Amino acid sequence: MQRYFIEIMYDGTNYHGWQVQPNSITVQEQLEKAISTVLNKKIGIMGAGRTDTGVHAKQFFAHFDYDSNLLDGNIVFRLNSFLPEDICVKSICEVKADAHCRFDAISRTYEYIIYNSKNPFLVDNAYFLHKKLDIEEMNKAANCLFDFIDFTSFSKLHTQTKTNNCTIKKAVWEQKGDTLIFTIQADRFLRNMVRAIVGTLINVGLGKISIDDFINIIKSKDRAQAGTSVPAHALYLTQVCYPKTIWL
Repeated sequence: MQRYFIEIMYDGTNYHGWQVQPNSITVQEQLEKAISTVLNKKIGIMGAGRTDTGVHAKQFFAHFDYDSNLLDGNIVFRLNSFLPEDICVKSICEVKADAHCRFDAISRTYEYIIYNSKNPFLVDNAYFLHKKLDIEEMNKAANCLFDFIDFTSFSKLHTQTKTNNCTIKKAVWEQKGDTLIFTIQADRFLRNMVRAIVGTLINVGLGKISIDDFINIIKSKDRAQAGTSVPAHALYLTQVCYPKTIWL
């Protein structure tokens, strides 16, 4: 039995996130259906993590096992021909038999995109916020994230995670043309974490809370103290990184 990593990208608008769930259309369901059709065998796949309803992925990995070589044909083309237009397979590669796309990931990177002047091409893919934001103060607050590992204040309540500890490696706001992009990288993320952090940092940028308030929100470990989660349609998983040791 050989293990394969499959790299995909998708627009999450029409899906209730990645993970299969009853009575909802998900990305995992569509991908499993396509792989099972192409290989003429029921195939289950494991994803690198969850993305919530409406969240997009520019890079996402899943793994599955198969009993023969898949790399000597046009498997990527065939899979894409069975997938809807908003899901795309980028590559498939064989990895070590014990490689795990979720547990072996060493970092994940997300981007959140905001725009503040009317743009019909961004309506469905970025968050429109017409109010002026203090980007310098937002970056000062974002830098405070590096001083903490427990992000309970930004986690969805009543999840089944064993720990709310994460190591944040990057957190920065950058103005790029008409858009303001927040990039955050960590070893792992909690449910709803990025959207809650962005919502709270926006409150800093609007002058509703100070940097000290932001720090105290993190220390409180109380989701009710943090800001409102921003809309999902402007959030993108952009990169998942793995150690070199898993690849063949």
